[in-house]
Amino acid sequence: MKNKLVFLADVRTNFFSYLLALPAILFTLIFGYCTIPYMIIAFQKYNFRKGLLGSEFVGFKNFEFFFKSNDIVQVIVNTIKLNFLFIGFTTLLALVISVLLNELSQNWMRKFFQSSFLFPYFMSWVVISYMLYSLLSYDHGLINNVLEWAGLKPLSFYTESKYWTAILVMMKMWKDFGLNVIIYLAVITGFDTEIYEAARIDGANRWQVCTRITTPLLMTTVSILTIIAIGKIFYGDFGMIYALVGDNGVLYETTDVIDTFMFRTLRTVGNPSQAMAVGLFQAIMGFILVCGTNYIVKKRFREGALF
Repeated sequence: MKNKLVFLADVRTNFFSYLLALPAILFTLIFGYCTIPYMIIAFQKYNFRKGLLGSEFVGFKNFEFFFKSNDIVQVIVNTIKLNFLFIGFTTLLALVISVLLNELSQNWMRKFFQSSFLFPYFMSWVVISYMLYSLLSYDHGLINNVLEWAGLKPLSFYTESKYWTAILVMMKMWKDFGLNVIIYLAVITGFDTEIYEAARIDGANRWQVCTRITTPLLMTTVSILTIIAIGKIFYGDFGMIYALVGDNGVLYETTDVIDTFMFRTLRTVGNPSQAMAVGLFQAIMGFILVCGTNYIVKKRFREGALF
């Protein structure tokens, strides 16, 4: 009862803060918790007319569909490989840029670069796909026009899969690293300025301040964000890959991930139970990876553990 009264008093004191958080809270409740009972669909031959309780139970047959597929190894390897590359390169780039921005003496320059780096994050992947096509198109793409002008053979990006791992990683870095930069800079502003003053008094130069003070202090935040990202390592970025690659089967060798594979299957077969089975598999693997990674981090770097 006492905790309830404290909570209500806090709501009255910070009413507008809770109001601002209300859409996120409702979204989490509706799509995060209210949908949990529907996971049972993964073990049913779901019938829209009979509903959740009336549909026939089929055990693990929906999982067999995915695990016996000829493409399972390819899509799982692509999903894990791309996500590891996304996490690694995006984190590294954001860390370097945030440390460098923190060293800018002019405040207006820092704000300008922050806004510039964050802008791509709010762009739709559909818009970005047209921008990318204008660069990579065989006949009219900017890159091939430059190659022809230089007397080199043009490259057929949309018919050769070998280019697309690098392309997807670069596009992901360009779009998402700005948000991480904002997070890291926000953390840096909370560092005790006396640490920096003491370092300068001891004769530390700017490089030493960056590498021996700012970067180590950021490792806790980097670790926590990385653990959270690893939890989604079995989820492909469907919006990105489908917008940039679409149904181009020639590129599936390096771009097909679990989410795009399931989308094509659901669109063709129309079986929601199979889609739910794969979604449940992804969720379980994500849970295991988060707990496992957090356990390892807790043993080696306790401050960087999520829980």
